[in-house]
Amino acid sequence: MSNLFVLFNVKLRKQQPPQRENNRIGNPALNIFIRHKHTDNHLSNHLLQLCLYLGRRDFVDHVEHVDPIDGVLKIDPSALNGKKVWIQLACAFHYGREDLDVIGVSFRKDIWIKRIQMHPFEGTKPPNTPMQDALLKKVGDQGHPFTFDIPVHLPCSVSLQPAPEDAGKPCGVDYEVKAYIANEEDETDEKAVKKDTCRLIIRKIQYAPSELAAGPKTDLNKQFITADKPIHVEASMEKELYYHGDPIPIKVKVNNETSKVVKKIKISIHQITDVLLYSADKYHKCVLNEEFADQINANSTFEKEYRVTPLLANNKEKRGLSLDGKLKDEDTNLASSTILLPNMDKQIQGLVVSYKIRVTLIMGGGLLGSLTLSDITAELPLILMSPKPAGLI
Repeated sequence: MSNLFVLFNVKLRKQQPPQRENNRIGNPALNIFIRHKHTDNHLSNHLLQLCLYLGRRDFVDHVEHVDPIDGVLKIDPSALNGKKVWIQLACAFHYGREDLDVIGVSFRKDIWIKRIQMHPFEGTKPPNTPMQDALLKKVGDQGHPFTFDIPVHLPCSVSLQPAPEDAGKPCGVDYEVKAYIANEEDETDEKAVKKDTCRLIIRKIQYAPSELAAGPKTDLNKQFITADKPIHVEASMEKELYYHGDPIPIKVKVNNETSKVVKKIKISIHQITDVLLYSADKYHKCVLNEEFADQINANSTFEKEYRVTPLLANNKEKRGLSLDGKLKDEDTNLASSTILLPNMDKQIQGLVVSYKIRVTLIMGGGLLGSLTLSDITAELPLILMSPKPAGLI
């Protein structure tokens, strides 16, 4: 009866591939992410050649160091037929859809790859982490711990929002842990690798630093041709960094010493993505644009604080918008600002994301219309990130 149940269970997983692709065992103390690969023998064999276990899929970049990737690989040596087993961590930049790869031309560039031979094992094993000890209790005697250390100069996981009709893996930077069976470490026969491979996408993420600098401030004087005195604009924020989803307060002060009238005030937030790895492209996307019907009369002063909140929910249709790396079927947000160490090589980052706020005074028409007047725009830098979870060091 037990063999019949296992056979039925294998068939059920084949009918529901999404559950098989991202299988998680829930536990009050531990979440285990599993990716497994069945043998290609007939179903009555019921063997698992490889099974990849990770306790989490988000690994934090603390700027000066990155959390190690610690997991366990379950190997059934009786099903290997004399072949070897490797595990690989790869950071790659995708700049085209996989289904467009033709005549051997791939729209993917590997930024960094590291491999470890797991069976037969070669090298020196580091001490197990508490996570690996917990995973080994689940896996049993066939479990083999592995650890990868990610260099600090590698980029965080970022993806570009695809159009609704786009299919396949989105453009951007991602990290993949892959275990595979092969005769040689760098075997390139795709059919052989895919046949004997299990993969799991992880994310390298950054959280907002604990110490925040003072907020930026900008002053601007605008002199019109037909006016003797200028109009002075001051825009400022209390701090330089704000969290995704939180309102951003912006203070605006205006001293209008001219005879001109400010019709209204517009505040916009722009995301700038520098694509550095394969070209020198730069993409500007407006993620927030709000107008306020505050009129500033001639020879008067004005002061007000505005609160605006840029959200991905309001930008779902914008193709090419940078997002924080997304795991399958999970929500994400606008890409966090890229934080780099001093003198770090930007070229290897693939995508560098930054934000700026524009405060624009929309001027009323003069005697000669737009020939004598133009709108006034002051800019502020903005850092947008996720808060560090409670208890995270």
